[in-house]
Amino acid sequence: MRKEKFFLIFIFLVLTLPLFAKGQVEETQIKTQNDEWILCITNFDASSLSAEKTNISNVVTRELVNRLKSINYHSRISPEYAYYEEYAWSRARSTAAKNISAKMEERSRLIYQGEPNWRYYQNIKKIDTDIIKLKKDIEEIDNNPPLINKEPVFKLFFGNLDLVFPTAPQKGGETRFCVAQKADAFLTGQITDFYGRYSLTLKLYTIYTKSYIWEEIFIFSYNDINATINEITRKLMIILSGNNPSAVAVKTEPETALVLINQTFAGRGETKVTEYSPGKITVTVSAPDHESMVMETELVSGELAQINIKLNPIIYVDTDVSSNLHGHIYHGALYVGESPFTLRLPANNFEYIAIESASGKKGSAVFKTGDSVEYNHTISLKMRQPNKKGAVDKERRAYYWGWGGQWITGIAAWLGYYSFMGANNAAAYGKYNGFDVKRDFINSNENLYYFTMGAVIGFGVTSVYGIIRMIRYIYISGKDSTPIVNTGRNK
Repeated sequence: MRKEKFFLIFIFLVLTLPLFAKGQVEETQIKTQNDEWILCITNFDASSLSAEKTNISNVVTRELVNRLKSINYHSRISPEYAYYEEYAWSRARSTAAKNISAKMEERSRLIYQGEPNWRYYQNIKKIDTDIIKLKKDIEEIDNNPPLINKEPVFKLFFGNLDLVFPTAPQKGGETRFCVAQKADAFLTGQITDFYGRYSLTLKLYTIYTKSYIWEEIFIFSYNDINATINEITRKLMIILSGNNPSAVAVKTEPETALVLINQTFAGRGETKVTEYSPGKITVTVSAPDHESMVMETELVSGELAQINIKLNPIIYVDTDVSSNLHGHIYHGALYVGESPFTLRLPANNFEYIAIESASGKKGSAVFKTGDSVEYNHTISLKMRQPNKKGAVDKERRAYYWGWGGQWITGIAAWLGYYSFMGANNAAAYGKYNGFDVKRDFINSNENLYYFTMGAVIGFGVTSVYGIIRMIRYIYISGKDSTPIVNTGRNK
């Protein structure tokens, strides 16, 4: 009875599994076209400038490339979307119409080929079926226009990324230029002299409008070029991203803190509301006697981001520095005083100090400052005469010579020993069996013995020499190295 019950359950599961499978709807991924939006920056015209000023064009274009690389996407407005949709629909329909025309021409050729009836009717039927299918494809294209990506990935022309800027097209050739560069838009400019300053005229051409959609003039000097590039970038990013600008305001504590946004000065303490394109920005805040802070945030289109930052004050501890000789103390590369000396340094921080006496002896140390202000930390530096110039290279060469001599004498001793032993065994074998061993052979064997002994002695000498030189090389090369030391406590 139990077996029959399990059997019925098994049959039920087998029969109902297809029903469950039919209830599962596979998610189909929607495919879109034109998933990238390409901008080409052309070479700005600086032909009217003098030869020593023409380099300003390269400076501006390179900086624009560096700044515009931070744009992530482009949002298509309705007219632009309609242009790419019409273009994709026309291309797809044209391809389908060409396929139908090719099939109709194939059908016409088949009529005059004179094939047997059975093959003729079979091929005609197959071609008619293909034509019907192609006509349905055209109806499908007409009823379901292709989907265009509304937020394509923004990219710069690949040549711009390699700092290659093509020459801007002549009037009337703008669209052909975009097609040739496979770009959706291009940015062109002209730099002229303006009473000792520069005048930069920028124009942005888009292929979907077949016209320039933005033009503006910027006047600047070489000293304020960075601020001008920031202003140009800000306006371009708003236009190119196709979104409403975002805004950001920063408030800091202490109120004197320096605020940088994307490595550009934004103010001190509480900054004014400033517009930026949507996307990531980097905010850097620093103030004397406070720990600096760097943070990233994402700006949303059309919204104001209010950022409040409070810097932690730096805790300082006293470190007493002493030495075996009187000398000048340097904190990093900065002279701070004479030993003994008390340094006031940030807590829990690695520091480098050096000392130099009047006689030329030097000392240095890397140490970590303490974390308590209740007592002074101590560090003692030992000064000694530094290596002469080229001393390390001299010891290295001497060690390499000893090491090389050890190899040469070792190989010579090994070859001489086995050659001598072979010749000696041959002479002994000859004497034992009554052969006449010539005197020249015995003399050459004796010379080989002396050579082998000399090589062995040379190997021993070079080995000792190499060990001594290795020890000296290690000592000399580490003599001027900076030790890492621990600090003590002094109440």
